[in-house]
Amino acid sequence: MYWHLIKIHIPLDWQFIQKYTPMYADAALLTLRIGSIGIVLSLAVGLICSLVQYLKVPILRHIVKCYIELSRNTPLLVQLFLLYFGLTKIGIRLSGETCAIIGLTFLGGSYMSEAFRSGLEAVERVQFESSLSLGLTRAQTMLYVLLPQAISVSVPAFCANIVFLIKETSVFSVVALADLMYVAKDLIGLYYKTNESLVMLVAFYLIILLPISLAAGWLERRLRHAGFGSTA
Repeated sequence: MYWHLIKIHIPLDWQFIQKYTPMYADAALLTLRIGSIGIVLSLAVGLICSLVQYLKVPILRHIVKCYIELSRNTPLLVQLFLLYFGLTKIGIRLSGETCAIIGLTFLGGSYMSEAFRSGLEAVERVQFESSLSLGLTRAQTMLYVLLPQAISVSVPAFCANIVFLIKETSVFSVVALADLMYVAKDLIGLYYKTNESLVMLVAFYLIILLPISLAAGWLERRLRHAGFGSTA
């Protein structure tokens, strides 16, 4: 009941913030570029894996299951260390950006696969069988009947995964990429401007993630009002 008596005052060096804002802007663009590539590739990997599981392709579905368990149960930081430092032991050298894209795709693919799979399972199986009986091929059935419904059902999961993957880019600094976290840690180490560096870090992540979250909420409401949120 005494919270109104507490005043928090955080002094900020606004000249420092103004000087290094362009550096954060460049880091944000790098974060967005790598994050976008990783998300697109994650969607492709997730779609392929979910189709393999849904269609119960022999052998491949067991490989996909192992991949999903491995990806979801190991931190991205560990995966990046393995790619950037571990592969050099066997003579394979990858750039930091390549490692970041591969790592984000490896992690995101499993989450997107589960989102696709849950959407496909929400569609009644009888629709698949009915489409085949009407003369559609398996590919046409998946493309024109099942996937549109599955994607509309899975929109909330996709949006949550996109936000999650963007936030995971904060560990890219371990592979020497000048992302937002790298810039913040560098400025703190050089100038001891902890408050200013962290305020700019939070601000730029909000600039990136808030529009995505708002757009995701808008899209979800539009689909729900349009009647795409249910497969019944």
